[in-house]
Amino acid sequence: MSFSRNVARRRAPRGARATTPGYAAGALPCAACRCDDHRVNEPVRPDELRVSDAERALVQERLRRAVGDGQIDLHEFDLRVQSAWAARTRGELIRVTADLPEPPPAPAPPGRHRVFSDTQGGTAMRVLTIIWASVVAINFVVWALVALTTGDFVHPWWLWVAGPPGAVLATLYAAGIGRPSR
Repeated sequence: MSFSRNVARRRAPRGARATTPGYAAGALPCAACRCDDHRVNEPVRPDELRVSDAERALVQERLRRAVGDGQIDLHEFDLRVQSAWAARTRGELIRVTADLPEPPPAPAPPGRHRVFSDTQGGTAMRVLTIIWASVVAINFVVWALVALTTGDFVHPWWLWVAGPPGAVLATLYAAGIGRPSR
């Protein structure tokens, strides 16, 4: 039997007999299933669409949550999971979870915590804090290089650069300048 006949082999409806020689019983040649057949041109209802393994896995996860919530027991879970993985169409898959309530929506992610407000004071504090942190970082790196290359303990003079301006920024922030309203 040739490769093209093997690929084109189709199952005949019940009761039909193959009359073409060279085809197995119950099979029809591809010419019998033409594209202008009325069954092919009719739109497919959503319940008759095939389901994928990903959709079956989502239903299984929903059933797992239903067991965790106490809506179904383990025996019923096992039966429903078997039905879900045996389902071929969306209609069959929907019937597996039809009597379960819809899961609650996922909670919204928490909003980003803002340190500074969007006002002019907040913008000024943001810019001043970035400048202060940059200057402190540069002075710390210079101090660390000097201390490592000389091998002696060098007084941490970078604290004099970091301390007073940092205290002023902290005082302004504590007074409410640039702080977001709660």
